[in-house]
Order: sequence, then C-alpha cells, then structure tokens
Amino acid sequence: MPAEEGKRITIRKPDDLHLHVRSGEIMRLVVPHTARQFARAVIMPNLVPPVRTLDEAVSYRKEILQCLDSSENFTPLMTLYLTGETKAEDIKHAKESGAVLGIKLYPSGATTNSQFGVSSIKDMKEVFAAMEKYEMPLMVHGEVVDPDVDVFDREKVFIERYFKWIVQSFPGLRVVLEHVTSEEGVSFVKSSSSNVAASITPHHMILTRNDLFSGGIRPHHYCLPVVKTEKDRKAIINAALSGDSHFFSGTDSAPHPASHKENSCGKAGIYTAWHALPLYAEVFDSGDSLENLEKFTSINGARFYRLPLNEGTITIEKSRQTVPAYFSYAEDKIIPLRAGGEISWQVSE
Repeated sequence: MPAEEGKRITIRKPDDLHLHVRSGEIMRLVVPHTARQFARAVIMPNLVPPVRTLDEAVSYRKEILQCLDSSENFTPLMTLYLTGETKAEDIKHAKESGAVLGIKLYPSGATTNSQFGVSSIKDMKEVFAAMEKYEMPLMVHGEVVDPDVDVFDREKVFIERYFKWIVQSFPGLRVVLEHVTSEEGVSFVKSSSSNVAASITPHHMILTRNDLFSGGIRPHHYCLPVVKTEKDRKAIINAALSGDSHFFSGTDSAPHPASHKENSCGKAGIYTAWHALPLYAEVFDSGDSLENLEKFTSINGARFYRLPLNEGTITIEKSRQTVPAYFSYAEDKIIPLRAGGEISWQVSE
C-alpha cells in the first residue's frame, strides 16, 4: 500500500547521473535546484560549442561550482562530448587526469546541440577500444536519426543497429543507455552483463505520448527521446522499482526558456531539477516500493561508475506541495514538469 500522509523516509544522499545545466544566467538558476537534493550529478557536455577537451571540462566545472554558496556541498561529475575528431590519446589523457567521469555519444542530429556529434558510429572503433582499455564509461543517447524510422521507434532501432554492436564488440566497456524509454531497451539492458546499464528519468516514468497530445500539443511534455506508450512506461517503472542494479536515476532535466519551447519548432527537454527526488519518490510510493528508492537513486549508479557511496543522508516526507508555475529567467521563464500542480512528496528541510 502507498505510504500514509506524513510518512518520512531517510536515504543516503542521491546522485543525478544525467543532468543538463546549460551555461550563463540559466545555469545560475538551475544548479542550486539540483544541489538541494543531490550530492553529485553527471553533467552533460552539449553546450554550444560543446565540451570536447579536458581543459574545457575543467573550466565548465569551475563555472558550475561558482553557482553555489558555501553551504551547498555538491560535486559536478564531468563528461566529454564525443566527435568524429576524438582520438584514442584524448581518452587516455582524460582518464589520467581524474577530472572526467565518462564520454558522451550523441548521434549527429539526434537531440539538442547534437550537430557536433558522431555521424558514423562504427567508425569509432579505435576510440571505443581506448575507452575499454582505460576503463572510461561510454554514455549513449540511443536514437537513430534516419528519417525513414518512426520517431517512436528510434531507440528500438538504435539498439538493434548500434548499441548491441558496441556491447558485443567491446565487452569490457561500461556502457549506459541514457534515459531508456522503451520496453525493448529495458529488456536488453536487463539481460546484459554488469557492464551495461541504463539511466531512467522521472518524466519517462510519469508521461506517455497521450500526455504529449492531450487536448492539443503540450510543448512542455516534449523531450528526446520522446515519451512513448503505456506499455513502455510500465516496463521502465518495473525496472526502476525492482532494485535491479542495471538501472539508476538520471533526470535528464533539461531547462529551456519558455519562448524556446512554445513556438513553431519547440526545443526538446523537460525541466525536473527542482522536484526530481520527490517525483521519483512519488512513483516508488505508488508502486509500493519505497524500500528500493535508495538503491535506485544512491547506490546502483555509484557502483556502476565505481564512485564511493555518498556519506550524507536526506529525508523526504509524504506531504503535498505545489510545483511553481514557472521560474523567472532573464525576461523569460522556465516551466517545470507539472507546473502549478501538486506533488505528493517533498524534501524535508
């Protein structure tokens, strides 16, 4: 049975293992939202220009830390953007530095700021081999960009064409299917070795494509990979709630100004950083699986990335709160998931 109102649970401080914080003024707004709930976050490198070198990653990390006050204990974990120009020696240098957690693969044209990404994945054999050799994880945005493939099948086709090939060709490489969205993706990851994992977002556990088109096009429910069917959503929820070590939290919280979402060609991305942990708790509570929330948010991902478990704790309470309608940003605003609505859990101060 779901928890009663007022129930409090304390878990080890969690990690967000897939996060977008952008840059400049928007970054100063959103970073504290994550730091309030998470001890660490894996920072995505798809800026313009992208974070491609070690020096750029170190510089970006410093900018992120400048968004925090002295009372906030938060560690950004940096990634490099894989391009066709990335070399094996770049991987070696990044690993030896200790400043880079992993490498992010964006198929060129697949999502926001992916135009700098990889056009021919199977031509990256030398780089993948170097990542396997130097134990540098590969984080994959798993979608094909073939215009003949239905948008709702892009993840499934990517797994068949490329993800299986990567996993089978480089069995010692740790690979993450980021923001898994499909029953097929869940099934493949679940049946794979411990070197294969998937991150799961709150919004893919909550929304389906019906929510994207309910009463008209809902731009703030649009993300990539796109939300899918109820069958897919249930597969994702079951994977997360099971406690299976292949699956862990990665919000893919992706802030865009409302004006960039609400137009004739709106940007892809859903903003959840402000209430990510309560959203996860709500799903786990609804599935009567609160005992596995800590595994999903605080243990599985850390162990996959070979990070020490966080020492601190955080307490969350089943108590209704209203999600802000928006967050002011310059002369625009950021609209969060479930803006103006209620959520049944909150972080205890």
